Amino acid sequence: MIDIDGSYKEGGGALLRVSTALSALTGKDFRIKNIRAGRPKPGMMMQHLNAVLAIGKISNAQITGLEPGSTQMDFIPGKLQGGQFQVDVQTAGSIPLILQALLIPAIFTPEDVEIAIRGGTDVRWAPSVDYLNNVTIPTLQSMGVSVDLKLLKRGHYPRGGGLIKANIKPVKKLKNLNIHKLELDVIKGISHSTKLPPHVAIRQADSAKRTLSAAGYDAEIEIESKSDALGPGSGLVLWSEFKGRKIPRVGASSLGKPGKPAETVGRDAANEILSCISQGAALDRHMGDQIMPYLAIAGSSSVKMEQLTNHTLTNIYAAEKFTDCNFHITGSLGEVAVIEVE
Repeated sequence: MIDIDGSYKEGGGALLRVSTALSALTGKDFRIKNIRAGRPKPGMMMQHLNAVLAIGKISNAQITGLEPGSTQMDFIPGKLQGGQFQVDVQTAGSIPLILQALLIPAIFTPEDVEIAIRGGTDVRWAPSVDYLNNVTIPTLQSMGVSVDLKLLKRGHYPRGGGLIKANIKPVKKLKNLNIHKLELDVIKGISHSTKLPPHVAIRQADSAKRTLSAAGYDAEIEIESKSDALGPGSGLVLWSEFKGRKIPRVGASSLGKPGKPAETVGRDAANEILSCISQGAALDRHMGDQIMPYLAIAGSSSVKMEQLTNHTLTNIYAAEKFTDCNFHITGSLGEVAVIEVE
């Protein structure tokens, strides 16, 4: 049984999710202790519990220690299976974080995986559903992954209530990924608001466009204003595209909150993507974190990311525990880095 120290590096939920996903994929049992030891409230929360539960269902796993607040868990995976699954976080816990983890084993099941997840689509400290759909998935598609993600309803903190459906088709092998230089000919985005006046989403987009235009970039930003949500919320996600192709992209986002002007939301997202673009790296720091398990699965890959983070190092730690791959890092924490996989 593989032992995982949940307090490693950033000591958050990512290590639990990625370890569980890789365990299900490789069929290797593992035990994790000190779950989320680096957080103010250690132990599993509902979104972590539901991520593990979903992965457990598609891998027919035996699990002990799966309960709110638990700081230790044993996971013994069985045979992967496809089919239809449902997850209800019952809070505003992040839907994208659950789907991220589930994708890793789901792409190697013998049949399609269809999953509906209810919870938070746009919450702090997690990628938004728009980032997942327009940065994560196109990047994974360049490695051969097939995912169709549909946003049915948005859900913001604190009420949640968002809903997505995803169809994941199995693949036999992932393509290697060797990419260093960012290719960009247009910046696109989605500015959304729910249960707020329509001008909120418009002002977010206009502010982002002004900031990007001042730096010499045009932007195409879709406006989305809806009322079918449990509570109010807003946000903006921006991403790079190159001739409409499904190649690795960089992205940035900003969420609204009470007292934060819509103009600030737009400006923050624009400044974040401009900072990323200025580095010239093929992946932003968030996508760089997410891609590490896939590089371990594919093998023989090399990527350049905008910023090396503790999340990246945490995911590499998990990937090396469950696979035979060795990661080589050129660069320092907080700086541009090249990650190579043997």
